Amino acid sequence: MEAIKAIGLMMGASWASGVNLYATVLLLGLSGRMEWVTLPESMSPLTAWPVIIVAGFLYAIEFFADKIPAVDSFWDTLHTFIRPIGGAALAWMAVGESAPEFQVIALLFGSALSLQSHVTKMTARLAINASPEPVTNSVASVTEDVVVAGLVTLAMTHPIIATFVVVALVIGTVWLTVILMKFLVKAVNGILRFIGLKKPAQSEDAPSTPA
Repeated sequence: MEAIKAIGLMMGASWASGVNLYATVLLLGLSGRMEWVTLPESMSPLTAWPVIIVAGFLYAIEFFADKIPAVDSFWDTLHTFIRPIGGAALAWMAVGESAPEFQVIALLFGSALSLQSHVTKMTARLAINASPEPVTNSVASVTEDVVVAGLVTLAMTHPIIATFVVVALVIGTVWLTVILMKFLVKAVNGILRFIGLKKPAQSEDAPSTPA
């Protein structure tokens, strides 16, 4: 049972870190520090005040950066190299003093889950940032924070349920990413045609030019 709980905590924390690493670390650290939940001993470094303060500071920066389209896109691109590493670290800490091979598997799964949710977030934000109005971006940012808070809380209190939730999120967000990528490709092609860098596709029904 302890192994199953560790897997749930690992999956929940890793996936959430791909959306917002700093909020995930902050919530885990505060929850353990205030004894709202009992975290594995291996995650005790997260409860140290210096870690909580730094995570809170970085979360505050991301909270405002998320609301500015141009800054948000740059921030997400930069964190392509940060969130998967954070997800892998949290996964490793969640499994605790397990067998070395299980720790390696946790590292691989943690980084993969974090990268998957990060790619979905970044792709969705690129599509949203294409819109000139700022409201949608802010709504998306707040929604992401709520999802992260809910998933991390579920992973700490009901890790088995969190496991099934993460599986459902992965399936749903992979489908969403495919849809968004198609939209972005069409949008980019439309922009290139508008500025003259790409010629409109010739219809198959259009008469061919005689030689």
